Amino acid sequence: MDNPNDLWRIRLDKLELLRQAGIEPYADRYVRTHKALDILERFEEIEGQEVSVAGRIMSKRDQGKVIFTHIQDFSGRIQIYIRMDELGQTLFDLITKFDVGDIIGVEGKVFRTKRGEVSIHALKVKLLSKAMRPLPEKFHGLTNVETRYRQRYLDLVMNPDVRQVFVTRSKIIRCMREFLEERGFLEVETPTLHTIPGGAAARPFTTHHNTLDIDLYLRIALELPLKRLIVGGFEKVFEIGRTFRNEGISIKHNPEFTMMELYQAYANVEDIMELTEEMIAQIVQKIHGTTEIIYQGQSLQFETPWRRLPMLDGILEYSGVDFRNVLTDEQARQVAQEKGLHVEADASRGKIINEFFEEFVEPNLIQPTFITGHPVEISPLAKRNAEHPEYTDRFEAFIYGRELANAFSELNDPIDQRQRFEAQAAERAKGDDEAHVLDEDFVQALEYGLPPTGGLGIGIDRLVMFLTDCASIRDVILFPTMRPRDESAQDEEIEG
Repeated sequence: MDNPNDLWRIRLDKLELLRQAGIEPYADRYVRTHKALDILERFEEIEGQEVSVAGRIMSKRDQGKVIFTHIQDFSGRIQIYIRMDELGQTLFDLITKFDVGDIIGVEGKVFRTKRGEVSIHALKVKLLSKAMRPLPEKFHGLTNVETRYRQRYLDLVMNPDVRQVFVTRSKIIRCMREFLEERGFLEVETPTLHTIPGGAAARPFTTHHNTLDIDLYLRIALELPLKRLIVGGFEKVFEIGRTFRNEGISIKHNPEFTMMELYQAYANVEDIMELTEEMIAQIVQKIHGTTEIIYQGQSLQFETPWRRLPMLDGILEYSGVDFRNVLTDEQARQVAQEKGLHVEADASRGKIINEFFEEFVEPNLIQPTFITGHPVEISPLAKRNAEHPEYTDRFEAFIYGRELANAFSELNDPIDQRQRFEAQAAERAKGDDEAHVLDEDFVQALEYGLPPTGGLGIGIDRLVMFLTDCASIRDVILFPTMRPRDESAQDEEIEG
């Protein structure tokens, strides 16, 4: 393996040689008339015409008085044909000093080579940016997963499929916005820094505001500010934004992720359930042209309506335990012990129901499924079910064993909300650092009157994973959270 410092010096020498020849290796701007894909798709129409293109050199073959090179722009690659007798000996010799990775501009005529490849016959060539580091070795590309995530810019250069994932991500978010705006939802922005972490059961990131001399928290959810807007008279609002949870990293979790949350006045969980399945099915149809996709080799069918499965029914189906006959906390703890499920010594029946669901039911929820009937203990912001007040009017949407969405009829009784917050505070005092903090301002907002409201939260990253067939959440986040590494280790990884 070449020493990275030697490679740097070689390119530095070339840089100085170019400057001595009067060529500025870092241009100010360049005017293009076409992109690579335009020329490839419209060749019959523009054959013989002069065009101006720009891109990164991805391959280069010097053949005496002729150079063949491929340049890559965002749309794709195209071949450039350079002849010495047309550009002159001096310029041609300088072009031989260009390296793979350099960014150039080319003016020339569109033609097809004898081998049938659409190309540009160069009449002018301009260096736009000299690359001081070599790209990864061309035959194997950039395959090291850690390097791909740490240096996403290299990943995007070397792996066109990765670029397409993020193009699709943008389309998915645009489709979601269009769907909601067509139905009268207004997009809003709410604070990222909160004085109280709320809206979800999660551990927050903490920071400090120097001027105010107070600790603040990066938001763990968008929920509570959005519901304040419903109190204030907005009737349909949504927000798409970054959310932060100081928790583990896995193929399903990144501490920094994107959520969409919406709230609709005078709606309930059933209304939101229909909106959710309709919205996701429409997005899948627009992205793939069908409501059936393949994810990790598994066929997923998004056609509506999706399956509705009460949580207790799912537990009975997949574990054999009927919690309708398990009525007390003590009985629930005994059943958990019999099933080999570890729970806290003072765990409540509701929490144990949720533990059973996560252990026995979640992995089996492959096709899109709405899980309903969550216990009150794990749903501190959801309205109680009128017939069974120990449960809430809530659903979670699961696909491929993973939660995609969470929604409920919002709790708008301020007295009940205060009591639930107080119960959460008691859990927090016992050591549950993900339990809710009592938010006095939010309770006060409810005391002014929150209309019946349905709310929904969707994990954008997980939706993108499904629609791009990506196994890890890091594959759909441009810059996932990574542990820092020293520069020498990065150099070794790249050059290897």
